[in-house]
Amino acid sequence: MSGWRPTADLVSHFKSKGGSQRISNARRLAQATRVAEIYRDLTANGAEHVAVIDDLNDTPDSAPLAPLLGATDLRDAFLHPAFDDGGFPGTFGSCGKRNKIDYLLLSPALFDKVTGGGVERRTMWSGVRPKRWDVFPEHEDERDVGSDHAAIWVDLDLA
Repeated sequence: MSGWRPTADLVSHFKSKGGSQRISNARRLAQATRVAEIYRDLTANGAEHVAVIDDLNDTPDSAPLAPLLGATDLRDAFLHPAFDDGGFPGTFGSCGKRNKIDYLLLSPALFDKVTGGGVERRTMWSGVRPKRWDVFPEHEDERDVGSDHAAIWVDLDLA
């Protein structure tokens, strides 16, 4: 196949902030360190198109995520010019800046292939006063929502 490049998708769900903050932070730090190691191994062995798709359960500026977000060349899809966050920078709860805990991290080669992207919140509770975003008709009540996390997506041109 002409133009084929090795690819990899890493999907994970890091430790929540529940329980002891010290223990939770240490666990997320270990998880971020290990995912960063796996990512470096993949790219060192020729994988150009790598996506790290995670509920990291922490914000971009957190110390536990630094090995992954600050010490690799992975790029957050939210930062791509073609990505539309719908006016809300977060992915959890009220989707404010401090609620950015879900990520679609892309290797530089894959980031360059993004043609669009966004956040799907129609299955999340949008609140009522004020209602923050539109929901599917089936999700008009907080008890009927699909998740407390938004889905993140990108379109890629891999041709």
